[in-house]
Amino acid sequence: MSKSKLFGLIGRPLAHSFSQAYFTKKFEDEGLDDHRYDSFPIYTDYYLNILKRDNDNLVGLNVTIPYKESVMHFMDGLDETALEIGAVNTIDIRDGRMIGYNTDAIGFQKSFEKFVEEKTLKVTGALILGTGGASKAVKYVLDRKNIPFKMISRSKNNGALGYDDIDEKLITQYNFIVNTTPVGTFPKAELFPKIPYHLLTAKQSLFDLVYNPEKTVFLAKGEAQGCSTRNGLDMLHAQAEAAWEIWNK
Repeated sequence: MSKSKLFGLIGRPLAHSFSQAYFTKKFEDEGLDDHRYDSFPIYTDYYLNILKRDNDNLVGLNVTIPYKESVMHFMDGLDETALEIGAVNTIDIRDGRMIGYNTDAIGFQKSFEKFVEEKTLKVTGALILGTGGASKAVKYVLDRKNIPFKMISRSKNNGALGYDDIDEKLITQYNFIVNTTPVGTFPKAELFPKIPYHLLTAKQSLFDLVYNPEKTVFLAKGEAQGCSTRNGLDMLHAQAEAAWEIWNK
């Protein structure tokens, strides 16, 4: 009997993630009995090397918060897109080498385009909440669509604006707001980004990369003001399928 092919998700925390359930069902549906997908909560990015060393059947990994940027230093090679974005969320392991990719950009682009088409949105600009690895993929996509954006950060680092800088003028100019932070994710679903929700109208659209819960407080507050909203589930599925293609090429 051949050894099973092991795939998995690394990051911390992982209780909110649907990745393991998604791929486990995929393997069952496609009759891939020799495939397994596990969650690996890790407390240091160096554990990636230990994980690879102790599992010689490990062939693919997804990467989530907070390691999308730091794992780049452990890669034996980087896909051109991942290098340009500056973040890795998919790792292909073969012949003892780890190659880093970014499928978040693919996932966000597909979900964004679907959202815009379904709701016939006119996006004049975007406010990107957060400056972590996921935000870099969003920036990459918006930049290629020639959509102007402003970064919003609690620390106002690297030229980012602060949450207290968001006013009616900024929201009017940048009418698409995307949350790339984990704020509002299960099990702390009661939390939400501190933006001035009372200034939102039907002219604004909210996109949350969080998908668990299905409707975050961020999205619910936007809907209460008449905003169009979209969660991150479509993005998760699209980036997962892109990762699957990488692992099987």
